[in-house]
Amino acid sequence: MPFEVKKIAPIDLQPSRAVGVKLPFSGAAVFNQTYQSKDAIKTNLINYFLTYRGERYFNPTFGNGIQKELFEIMTKDKIKQIDSQIRRDLAYYFPRVLAHEINTVGIPDEHTVQFSLKYSVKDTNIEDEVIINFEQ
Repeated sequence: MPFEVKKIAPIDLQPSRAVGVKLPFSGAAVFNQTYQSKDAIKTNLINYFLTYRGERYFNPTFGNGIQKELFEIMTKDKIKQIDSQIRRDLAYYFPRVLAHEINTVGIPDEHTVQFSLKYSVKDTNIEDEVIINFEQ
């Protein structure tokens, strides 16, 4: 019976070597470190979605700019537009990340929008979810 072989990143086999920095920056020494690629990918996705386009000085195209779209009137067309923009950006900046489910839910009474992304990483057994609350 055939089975699918999953690849493990070699860096995940070295448990004492940090691969990234965890958000938020509230550790004892300001930066908490991540030691697995699953955590580093999740942190990178959160960083990407919280960054405006043009905010990075030497990388002005980095960032999603989703924040300015979220507080407009949410129609089905607007949600489709946001969904396609996110998928396009993920394919460009995170080619190994596969988006399975993207949800955008507005809570008008609280002036917040909750954005969630369920994803997996190609050729690995990594599956995770990112949830971000945007407040106006």
